[in-house]
Amino acid sequence: MTRLLTALAAAFLLLAAPLPAPAQETPQVGSPQDAVDDAMTRMSPDSPVRDPDWVALASRTESALAAGRVSNQVLADLRIQIAAWRDRFFAELSNNAGRIATVEAQIAALGAPPESGDEDVRIADRRTALQDQLDQLRAPVVLAEEARARAEGLIQEIDAIIRDRQTAELTERVGSPLNPSLWLKATEELGAALRATRTEFTATLSNPVTWTRLTSNLPQILGLTALGLILLTRGSRWSGRLQQAFDARNRRGRDVIDALLSLGHVLLPLVGLLMLSFALTATGLFGRRTELLIQTLAVFGAFPVIGRWMAAQLLPDADDHRRAGSLPAAERARLRRLFVNLGWSLAVQTALIIWLNLNGIAVESRVVVLLPLSLVLALVLFRLGRTLRHTPAVDESDTTEDAPAPRPYRETISALVGQVLMLVAVGATIAYLLGFPAAYGSALLPTVLTLYLLGALMLVVDFVQNVISIFTASDEAETEGGLIQALAGAALVVAALPVLALIWGWRSTDLANLWLRFREGFTLGDTRISPSDFLTLVVVFVIGYTVVRLIQGALRSSILPKTKLDAGGQNAIIAGVGYVGFVLAAVIAITTAGIDLSGLAIVAGALSVGIGFGLQTVVQNFVSGIILLIERPISKGDWIEMGGVMGYVRDISVRSTRIETFDRTDVIIPNADLISQQVTNWTRGNTVGRLIVPVGVAYGTDTRRVETILSEIARAHPMVLLRPPPAVVFQGFGADSLDFEIRAILRDVNWMLSVKTELNHAIAERFAAEGIEIPFAQRDIWLRNPEALRPGSAQAAVPDAPPTAPDDSGAPDAPDPEEAPE
Repeated sequence: MTRLLTALAAAFLLLAAPLPAPAQETPQVGSPQDAVDDAMTRMSPDSPVRDPDWVALASRTESALAAGRVSNQVLADLRIQIAAWRDRFFAELSNNAGRIATVEAQIAALGAPPESGDEDVRIADRRTALQDQLDQLRAPVVLAEEARARAEGLIQEIDAIIRDRQTAELTERVGSPLNPSLWLKATEELGAALRATRTEFTATLSNPVTWTRLTSNLPQILGLTALGLILLTRGSRWSGRLQQAFDARNRRGRDVIDALLSLGHVLLPLVGLLMLSFALTATGLFGRRTELLIQTLAVFGAFPVIGRWMAAQLLPDADDHRRAGSLPAAERARLRRLFVNLGWSLAVQTALIIWLNLNGIAVESRVVVLLPLSLVLALVLFRLGRTLRHTPAVDESDTTEDAPAPRPYRETISALVGQVLMLVAVGATIAYLLGFPAAYGSALLPTVLTLYLLGALMLVVDFVQNVISIFTASDEAETEGGLIQALAGAALVVAALPVLALIWGWRSTDLANLWLRFREGFTLGDTRISPSDFLTLVVVFVIGYTVVRLIQGALRSSILPKTKLDAGGQNAIIAGVGYVGFVLAAVIAITTAGIDLSGLAIVAGALSVGIGFGLQTVVQNFVSGIILLIERPISKGDWIEMGGVMGYVRDISVRSTRIETFDRTDVIIPNADLISQQVTNWTRGNTVGRLIVPVGVAYGTDTRRVETILSEIARAHPMVLLRPPPAVVFQGFGADSLDFEIRAILRDVNWMLSVKTELNHAIAERFAAEGIEIPFAQRDIWLRNPEALRPGSAQAAVPDAPPTAPDDSGAPDAPDPEEAPE
């Protein structure tokens, strides 16, 4: 347990420690030979590569590893020293990088030697001299790489030895606590420790110096004790009252203030424990070992305090609280009690482990003494897991016979966590009873600490999201605020991973090694990309992309509206600037980061063939989108018709075009179809268009009069152009009417339906006033056999009656009434 607490402290120290600054490159001045001399100066005894301290440390470590009798503590100290040297060697790798690149460029400019050997002597001599300079400049880097490889190898050997020893310790069997032979030894050692503690306490009381110290410190002791007890017993209640007072105001940011005030439930009792610890230590009545236990009072006392606060925050009493979820109130109360009991069990076990270690109790005896508390802790964890696994009752209103209500995601995760807790509790208990206490501690204690970490992480994420929601409470910023909250939550989860790794047995040196690997980066082609290069790539690209967006905004709002371009042309220019700017931002970012992608040219060429076949349709649509933006046969806002789909163009992207139909539905059409198929654009160039209104009048009506009336009605409408004037066409003689058509040119074809409706109203009103009849369809019906409709006819009574079947007696059929003589 103490190792876990030490690991947690080391993790926070590691995260708070400043990172080593990268080595600064020395400016190159003077002639090329001066640069070479400067590089060779780096190989002096002051260079890390040739430092005698490094040579001695490496030799001593190799000897210790060969002997194999060094303790883990010594190996850990050696590893820390070697890791420091490794970081220095890693910094040396960047020395002379600029000068090396310059010399390589000079050699590349001279070109390769001709195969025939016929080359100017001056060029050959210059190439040889430059190659010698390059070899000398690379020498410090190569030696630094060799020294770094040696340091890395030693670190890996040390890590392997420590891991093997930890594995052996984990699987070491020290004896089952159920073995009666160990009970007597444990009882003897426990009694000896208690007698030693009593003797130490009695000796302290008999010392006059103790009473003198107690008398002089009595006011301080009484004050600390009173304050400690008050904060320990009343601090949580004060915090609760303060929360209620602020909650009653119901103002913006209440959740943030409530979370901050809730910390009083933790801070005030912990301060009270520290005061009590100081007061008990100031009395001087206890021995050295007991004082050490008292000094850690706030450490193991924090578990129940934090557990109670965390349970109250994650599982509130009120059913209407946003964290209550679908858990019933009884389930939440049971979970709170179990979480608090888990904290008390862990606190008592931690205090007992510290006391046993201080008194030097043997491992076999400690296993027997800790058996009751270990079983209690496992039992509490098992009950907590079983409660989490329980699925709360689903509201019957959300459930039907055919479709039961789906199980919420959080409840699924809770059930999974509950199963894991139950398995860990059972497995750790079995391991402990079989005599593997290290396995018990490596499984159960990290699991409990992980629960505390997850609870704290949930509360921190919720607090950060509430803070963000204060600044993104408007409707416009709702989407952006949700994205920021998700990114902040992901960042907090990543930040908690080192702590989680330390809980589960990772050492701080392992995390430091992982951080070094991250700093070294990865190799892409012939280029090594480090985190700094990646950060440069991202920052430059974001800056370039922002500049492109600003340029697009300026074009859209300030520049293009002052030109004579139509809306479609303006959108095409803005989209083109966006595509070109995006590509330029990516190219500039890659170049600035120093990423050389030439080594991937062959691989990219091979992949492009397969990608070309697989994405043929996508590429075709992309090229068609570019053609649409350049030629602009259709533009945003045009009224088009294609393949039976009619509507307005709302957006043209590189892959598809979105059309909004008159039914207010969106239709996505691939750009390739717009290029290859026939498209009718009703508003291309202008909005003028022709309207045809069919009209029918009854036979016998004066056609010239009808023509005059329809012409007057068309000319009177304000949307109809008079140049060219509207025309009235006598189409012909229909089956039921004399057919006419009004053909008029409208100022704006988008108003076609409205104009047609108004013209029809005007025609109906004018025809009614002029007494002109608008006929309706008339049909003459001819009956083939009218005699079947006479009264008394069998066919009239039963039309289409089937013939009567012959009688079995052989009697002739009855005569047909229609055939009977009159």
